[in-house]
Amino acid sequence: MLLVLCIDLDDDLGRKAGVETPVVGRGAVERAAVSLATADPEDSDANVLFEGLHIHDGIADEQVAVAAVTGVESGGVAANRKVGEEIDRILAGLTTGEDVHALVVTDGAQDESVIPVIRSRLPIDGVQRVVVRQAQNLESMYYTMKQVLDDPETRGTILVPLGILLLIYPLAEIAGQLGVPGAAVFGVISALLGLYVLFRGLGLERAIDEAVARARRGLYAGRVMLITTVVAAALFAIGGVRGMGVLDAHSATGALSPVETLAAFTVGAIPWFAAAGITSSVGRITDTYLAERFRWRYLNAPFYVLAIAAVLYAVGAFLLGEVGLTYMAVALTAGTLLGLVSTLAFAIVESRFPSVPEPV
Repeated sequence: MLLVLCIDLDDDLGRKAGVETPVVGRGAVERAAVSLATADPEDSDANVLFEGLHIHDGIADEQVAVAAVTGVESGGVAANRKVGEEIDRILAGLTTGEDVHALVVTDGAQDESVIPVIRSRLPIDGVQRVVVRQAQNLESMYYTMKQVLDDPETRGTILVPLGILLLIYPLAEIAGQLGVPGAAVFGVISALLGLYVLFRGLGLERAIDEAVARARRGLYAGRVMLITTVVAAALFAIGGVRGMGVLDAHSATGALSPVETLAAFTVGAIPWFAAAGITSSVGRITDTYLAERFRWRYLNAPFYVLAIAAVLYAVGAFLLGEVGLTYMAVALTAGTLLGLVSTLAFAIVESRFPSVPEPV
């Protein structure tokens, strides 16, 4: 059996014509169509009902039935659910031993959003869209634009750059009144637009949102790592400045080779970088302990940072001629032994005093 199914997703039949749904049978659908056309001659859902009748009357080589189902005025999930419930009632009332297939009749893209609901209940042989010839594709265009504007991601991708472009002229006028060069305004807006497009293109906004969310959770959860990360960032910045200062001091005495340049920056920056690394690792260790996920081997991190810093400082100072070969050899040996001793020591402690197992 072929079921010609007329869709009225926003329930114009019930709201305007007072027709109870589902409507099953040619005579009932015809009366419903006349009632709706009488109540609102401009409603396109009346065309859907008449088209369903036209299809029903044009099929003579198989058993065919016509029915009309409606959703709710608000649309969305509630409307789809109501359509599904009415289809279930129609299928339960059909007295046929044959498989039922559907031919869906709609008046545009909005009503066709319910097709997955129909397909979950019976096979669909086709979809017939009915529109007024003078306004063909108008409703589909409106519905597509409405969906684009309702989607937060698409809205941000399209409307934000458009809004920035529209702000160029008024901002330039305001800048002119304040005595600011118009070229500076254009440059700033262009930079903002370029950064926005770049972030959207590379998907960096998600990473930033996740980082902000993690920071917010850490702030509310009282994580020490949040504080130590800020301190570590400050120490890292100070280390960069200090490294550039040492590099400038050595450059004043003569030209430096690329290796000497790197060595001078390392000698100035590495103590601060090491302090940043130790601060950050201590914060992470504290958080793992408070979260009952502590492992003794986590305590290796500060010692590893200290060992690496000692080795890099000794190598850099040796390349600059500030220390001799003996000093460098002692520093390399001490750094290696520090890493080995800390690894063995905490491995032994962990084997004798097991910590809380990590959750799976």
